[in-house]
Amino acid sequence: MPESAEDRTKKYLDLGHSEAENHAKTQLELYEKHVRDHSNATNVVSSFFKNNLLGFAWHYLKSRFGPRHPYQAYPRNGDTGVYQLKSSIPSRDEITVALLSDWASDTAESDAVAHLVARYAPDYTIHMGDIYFVGAPKEVEENFTAPYASWYYGASGSLALSGNHEMYSNGNAFFQHLLPAMYIQDGEMKKSQQAGFFCLENEHWRIIGIDTGYTSVGRPFVEILSPPDCHLKKEQVAWLRDVVQLGNPDDKRGIVFLSHHPYISSFREDYARPGEQIRELMGDVARPVVWMWGHDHRLVVYNLGTNGKGPEAYGRCIGHGGLPVETAMPGGGDLDKIGFYDRRVRKVIKRHQLGYNGFARITLKDKVLTTEYRDLEDRCVFEEAWTVDMTNGQLEWKILQSMPELAVR
Repeated sequence: MPESAEDRTKKYLDLGHSEAENHAKTQLELYEKHVRDHSNATNVVSSFFKNNLLGFAWHYLKSRFGPRHPYQAYPRNGDTGVYQLKSSIPSRDEITVALLSDWASDTAESDAVAHLVARYAPDYTIHMGDIYFVGAPKEVEENFTAPYASWYYGASGSLALSGNHEMYSNGNAFFQHLLPAMYIQDGEMKKSQQAGFFCLENEHWRIIGIDTGYTSVGRPFVEILSPPDCHLKKEQVAWLRDVVQLGNPDDKRGIVFLSHHPYISSFREDYARPGEQIRELMGDVARPVVWMWGHDHRLVVYNLGTNGKGPEAYGRCIGHGGLPVETAMPGGGDLDKIGFYDRRVRKVIKRHQLGYNGFARITLKDKVLTTEYRDLEDRCVFEEAWTVDMTNGQLEWKILQSMPELAVR
C-alpha cells in the first residue's frame, strides 16, 4: 500500500536534532526501507534496535566510511562563481529571488510550497541545503531532476547549497547529480553550477551563498563525540578574499549571506566559526549584514546580534521549506535573541504541534532589498526591507507588515 503523506510526516518527526542522532535515525530509516523492499517483514524504528543492530552497523559503515567527494572550488571550467543579478524580463526594474531551505523532502507540503514559488515565477531559486534523508541520487531525482519533480527552476538561475544530509552520503549525489542540474543563465547560454557556493551581485547588493555543509560531518563515530564546526574550507576562504574581495574598503554594497547551518540559534547548535572567518576577511570594513539560514525547521526572525567574533547580523532562520515545522519555544535566556517567531499550529500529529511551511521571497530594487516570508497558503507572514547607504554600507531596517501572532513579547 502506498505510503500516505501523514505516515511520511510521522517518520520525519522521529528525526533527532543533534547531528549524531539525526544521522543515526536517517540510517535506520534507510535500512528499514531496505528490509521492506527485500522481505515481507515490516520493521519499525522501535523494534529495529532490538532486532537489527547488525544491519544498522552494516548500513552505517556502508554510508559513512570512505572518502568524501572531492571538494569543488573556483576557478573551475572558466567559472569564477560571481554572477551579475539579472531580471528575466529586461523591461522590469526589479529582481526576485526565492529562498527555500530543508525543502527537499518529497512531501505534500514541499510540493505545495514549490507550486506556490512557481506561481510567483522568481528570477532565481536557491535551495539552501538538506536533501532527505541522505542526499542519495534517487532523492535528488525525486525532488529536483525527474520530470515529475516539483522544484521550480528560475528563469535567470537556480542554485544550491549543501547541508549535513547531503554529506551523510559523502556528498557524491550533490556534486555529481544536483550541481550539474543547477545553473546560471548567461545570455543565451546556461552555465551549470560548478561549486557549492556562489555570489550574485548588482550595483547595490551582493547575495553570497557559503558552503557550511561539506565540513558539517567528520570522522565516523568520532563526529558523535566531537561535532564538526562547519568551518569554511581554505579554498572557499581564498575565493571570498581574492575573488569576492570581502575586505575591499571601497565596496559599500549591502551583503546578504546564505548558509545551511545557523550563525545564531536559540534552539540547537549554532556555528560561530564561519562567521568568525567572514569577520576576519571583512577586516576594517566590517558592518552589519543580513544572514539567512535553515537547519532549524522553523521560521524565526532574530534580533540584530553577533556570535563569537563574527559580524553583526540580521539573522533569519527559514528552515521551514518541506519538513514538519516546529513551534516549541526555546528555554532559558535564548528567547531574548528572538524578535519574531511563527508558532501558528497547522496540524497535530503524534502530539507534535506542526507549523506552516513556506519560503522567503526577496525583491531587489535599487538600494532596497525587501523580503516577504510566505506560508504554503500564500499568506504574507512577515515582510521587511533593508536600504543600503552606499556611502558607508550601513543598513536601515524597516518592518513593513507582520502577523500579530509572530511577536514573542
